[in-house]
Amino acid sequence: MPAKELSTAQATELAHQAENMPRSRRDELDNVVVDKLDMLGPALLAGPANVIMQLALPAVGYGVYESRVESGNLFKHPVKRTRTTLTYLTVAAMGSPDLRKAYRHAVNKAHAYVRSDENSPVKYNAFDPKLQLWVAACLYKGWEDVERLFGDPANITEEAYQQGAVMGTTLQMPRELWPATRADFEEYWQTTIAELQIDDVIRDHLLAIATLKFSAPPVRIVLGWWSYMLTIGFLEEGFREKMGIRQTPLEKTVFDAHTFALRTALKVMPKPLREFPFNLFLADVKWRVKTGRSLV
Repeated sequence: MPAKELSTAQATELAHQAENMPRSRRDELDNVVVDKLDMLGPALLAGPANVIMQLALPAVGYGVYESRVESGNLFKHPVKRTRTTLTYLTVAAMGSPDLRKAYRHAVNKAHAYVRSDENSPVKYNAFDPKLQLWVAACLYKGWEDVERLFGDPANITEEAYQQGAVMGTTLQMPRELWPATRADFEEYWQTTIAELQIDDVIRDHLLAIATLKFSAPPVRIVLGWWSYMLTIGFLEEGFREKMGIRQTPLEKTVFDAHTFALRTALKVMPKPLREFPFNLFLADVKWRVKTGRSLV
């Protein structure tokens, strides 16, 4: 049955079925303590680049591009989509087990509709653990990149990497699917990038994200170039090559100067400011849970 024909009851049932592991195992994953993945505010600036990395995998890219979940469409509801995406990252890295569980249930209901049909160029299903592994890998890699640029590279440890698995296990990715060591992760990462193929449809969609075409015209006109400059600066060269774009010497100079200035400022900021806006997202989702409001 095509995803658009799903009733609310059917979608809810699929979301429940996605909890396809024994309760004891799920509880074990939910109760993992995460204390190494400190979120720094500049991760917000790296957001478009991270979204591009995720969507560069064709099954993920078309899953988002063709999604029938209108409320999660970045180009129709940019504020809401940005909030839910960043809140997921916040809950996975900074949330309690109960918050991770609540957010998983909410995301599952939306993911039930994200499935390919007979007209889709590639096959996809939002509950596919291998696709969730890739998204989780991108989120974790984004944390590493931000930590190297703005935080303390010494924080990138094997222990932090192991905790990074919550980026996927907060949904349905089995813990066993997460590469066993940081070295295994790097091999998986480089192998996957080498095999990526970005067609013109997804490439144009990704460039539209990088240049803020989903935002209001005044924002797009004033900040579109800045967003593009930051996005290609945060992207690894392998992704730039796949998209057929390059970083000019001027863009690199501006990006490096921007990074240096922000890194210097972060050193003197109090912790609440360094963690902004992720501490705000965490407070917001707690409030939503407490008041019974929608999480996604």
